Amino acid sequence: MRQVVWQAGLVLALAVCARAENWPQWRGPFFNGSSTEAGLPSQWSKTDNVAWAAPLPGFSGATPIIWEDSVFVSSPGPQQDLLLICLERKTGQRRWEKAVAAGDREKGRNNMASPSPVTDGQSVFILFGTGDLAAFDFSGQEVWRRQLAKEYGRFAINWLYGSSPMLYRGRLYVEVVQSTPPDGVSQARDDTASRDSFLLCLDPATGRNFWRHVRPTDAVSEAQEAYTTPIPWEGNSGAEILVAGGNYVTAHSPATGQEIWRCGGLNARGERFWRLVPSPVVADGMIIACGPKRDPILGIRDGGKGLVTDTELAWQFKEFPSDCVTPLVYSNKLYILDGDRQMMTCLDPKTGEKQWQGNLGVRDIFRASPTGADGRIYCLSENGTAVVLEAGEEFKILSTIPMGEAPVRSSIAVAHGQLFIRTAQHLYCVGKPSS
Repeated sequence: MRQVVWQAGLVLALAVCARAENWPQWRGPFFNGSSTEAGLPSQWSKTDNVAWAAPLPGFSGATPIIWEDSVFVSSPGPQQDLLLICLERKTGQRRWEKAVAAGDREKGRNNMASPSPVTDGQSVFILFGTGDLAAFDFSGQEVWRRQLAKEYGRFAINWLYGSSPMLYRGRLYVEVVQSTPPDGVSQARDDTASRDSFLLCLDPATGRNFWRHVRPTDAVSEAQEAYTTPIPWEGNSGAEILVAGGNYVTAHSPATGQEIWRCGGLNARGERFWRLVPSPVVADGMIIACGPKRDPILGIRDGGKGLVTDTELAWQFKEFPSDCVTPLVYSNKLYILDGDRQMMTCLDPKTGEKQWQGNLGVRDIFRASPTGADGRIYCLSENGTAVVLEAGEEFKILSTIPMGEAPVRSSIAVAHGQLFIRTAQHLYCVGKPSS
């Protein structure tokens, strides 16, 4: 009950109320991968139960964003440009396309189009790995733009930048958790010999800074880096912005950026190359953060001050932790997907106690984060295999759907009774067509 009340309050706190049928940010209206939508499909194919399939110019790990009848998706373009595309939700037809930046490149599983857009219902905001940050209205007119790499130095992240912007209470937050050359493995090719990791807070209407908070760490080399996205939390001590990376979880004041508390235990052995990928989530007064590689998942109690590693660390989960996949919080349960071993575990977020566990039944690697809605959990593999689970008291696979079109690293979005599934070639709208 507490989680439901918190979710409702958090949504109402947005500058423009993000109703549950929209999917305004990377992890949805509640910042945890869940939606209150119902009437969603549990079975489909590339042709059956598909309202439309819109071709995309390139692959990306960015999740589509949906607000009413608009769908926003970022993508690399054919000329190494970086695009923001707006589609009509009912038909999938392209309304407009904007080349926001140039200079896309690939490294490993990543490219410069990994950050997801975010919207407040009036404007849509997009950030690319080049440091280009821009705002557009829903007609495609540019509102403002900035070039963060010119202002603060090129992003120094080994596998390219992957954090998404975040909107909360009428402010736009951007996280850059990076290496500091020349000691780090990620040499940024500009004249800036050193740079800071930081959390940036902007005015969505103008793009101007409210504040920029430098976030220090004692991590070394690639362990300084993170691909996480900040999330808000409203706990016993008030509102906080949570950031995970550089071997710590930190909580910051939304008003000033000042650090409120910091918890270690991520990369406890101090490994040099253990970057952090999964974003934190919150449930039932607990902040949950995944360690890098095969380090444990941590449950951190709310309400601490200063360094809380020894005082507020409540539990650890080591059996099948997540290296890349952000956990799902749905119906007051915590779902952890070990994407390398295809194991899903349901935990009690308060205690870390295991409630059930099962294998997804495919040999694929999973990098997309699971989505929870309509009593189900939707998972999507790199090979484009969707696995639908029942979000019940026991592990149960409802369907396995091969869609192909790899590489697929974007999480499934939910809005208006439909699923939005991004492959390397198409954006699929799955479910009943809109009238």
